[in-house]
Amino acid sequence: MRLALFEPDIAPNAGALMRLSACLGVAMDLIEPAGFVLDDRRLRRAVMDYREHLDLTRHTDWAAFRRATEGRGRLVLLTTRATLPYTRFAFAETDILMVGRESAGVPDHVQAAVDARLLVPMTAGTRSLNVALAAAMVLGEALRQTERFPEGR
Repeated sequence: MRLALFEPDIAPNAGALMRLSACLGVAMDLIEPAGFVLDDRRLRRAVMDYREHLDLTRHTDWAAFRRATEGRGRLVLLTTRATLPYTRFAFAETDILMVGRESAGVPDHVQAAVDARLLVPMTAGTRSLNVALAAAMVLGEALRQTERFPEGR
C-alpha cells in the first residue's frame, strides 16, 4: 500500500500526511511540483520527528510518477468528482491511494488515468473534507480490509 500526493500546495497538510504514512508504515509518493519548499518550517512542525520513519519517494512530475509506479498496483484517486463511496470498495495490498491538490484536486488527464475514483460520503451542502482527514479515513479502511495495520503497539 502506498499514499501518493499529487502536487500538494499546503505544507501543514503534506506534513500531516507524511506523519500519517510514517506512523502507519505506508510508503509515500510526492508528485511535484509542490506549492511549498520541502524544508518549510510548517512542514517540519507537522512531520515532527517522524521523518526518519517515512519512506518517501519524490517524483519530478506526473509522468515520472507513472513511469515509476507502472504495474505496481492500482491507482485509486480520492476525489469529490467520484460516485463510488470508499466504504463500498475492495482494497488490495498493492493499491496506491492518491489525493490531489487542496486547491484544485487533479486535472482531467489524471482523473482519466486512474484505475478507480472514490469519494468520502458527506452530508448535503458540504463540499469537501481536509485532504489529510480524507486520506486518513480511506487509508485506515484500506489497511483494515487488507489486514495491514502495523503491529508495533
